[in-house]
Amino acid sequence: MKTTIVLVLALSTLAATPAQAQLGGLSDRLKQAQEAKAKVDKFDLRISEADERKLGEEVSQRLCQEFGVYQNKEVARYVALVGRVLAQESSRPGLDWQFIVLDTDGVNAFASPGGFVHITRGALGLVRNEAELAGVLGHEITHITAKHTVRAIQKSKVVSLGASEVGSSGGLAQSVVSRLAEAAYSNIINNKFDRNDEVESDKVGIGLANKAGYAPGALSDVLKRLEDRNKNQEQPNGMFASHPLITDRLENIAKVIKDDKLTASGRVGTRYTKFITFEAKPLSEVPVIAGARGLTGGDSKDSKDAKATDKKAEPKKKGGLLGKVGLTSGSQAQNTQTVASAGARGLGQPDRDAKGGTNPNKVDMTVTAAEVAEFKKGIA
Repeated sequence: MKTTIVLVLALSTLAATPAQAQLGGLSDRLKQAQEAKAKVDKFDLRISEADERKLGEEVSQRLCQEFGVYQNKEVARYVALVGRVLAQESSRPGLDWQFIVLDTDGVNAFASPGGFVHITRGALGLVRNEAELAGVLGHEITHITAKHTVRAIQKSKVVSLGASEVGSSGGLAQSVVSRLAEAAYSNIINNKFDRNDEVESDKVGIGLANKAGYAPGALSDVLKRLEDRNKNQEQPNGMFASHPLITDRLENIAKVIKDDKLTASGRVGTRYTKFITFEAKPLSEVPVIAGARGLTGGDSKDSKDAKATDKKAEPKKKGGLLGKVGLTSGSQAQNTQTVASAGARGLGQPDRDAKGGTNPNKVDMTVTAAEVAEFKKGIA
């Protein structure tokens, strides 16, 4: 709600009402506008941890629906134990951390606000030892602890809120959380993090791995393998697809290890291969959806339906996180059609657009502090 709009509405009734009533009505409307603006300003400055958690839950649910969840309890527990070891070394150990293995051959990993870390079955197959897994999970954990997605939302001016969309305690209405989750999902599925965010996640992530006893340089080994995997791709594809370029990231990682004197050496290859007994498929063998996951993460059905509307598809929007999805205008179908049409023209990214499993239910398990402590003893 904007003061200017309220003024126009108020002035349009002046000729039909007595002067005293006119002034009183206008005063009431101005007061309402000021109160609404104050609430919006508060939103612009801060998204509470409770709102962050709700946002992350919605994004995580979408990822699980899109790719399915790998229903192997031993693998799920193993990944959760590695993740918890790292999370307790992070700046936000008190979050209710969840580590989820997605059931797809695509090599990818996703950080959802509020403590949800996802890694695909394909990525586990590409990784060779526990230290490499720690490097990947540490990177994703840092996206969450540094609130990279949340900060991108806060910087955006795309969303406009009415008074009814900001709760009495300053929290966001569920409808707003859902709109923000739509944009956050688009950013996450396309790995569209800011260059500085990626550099920070590499640096802090290998620091977490080092504190836990893992060789920090193991992340570089993963990056080199990814570079080789994607050498014939025309577009950035799948895990760690954002800028900076991998060569720059390798140099930065080497510098951080030297400058910060990171000397841990644990690789833990034997324990890793005990639980992860499969390897990643080559890109040419990764099954993909009919179209492409795009600005709003359209699934294969959306992609097929969108082929017939190729000529009507709008060009991709540019800009920051929320600039990629018009939250105040247009429709999800239009945005989905845009990217689905691009996928139909052969512009898809195999790891990003890989088919997923059909079971979206997270594996039911608990990991205790005692189990994490015992697990950590095996890092050597």
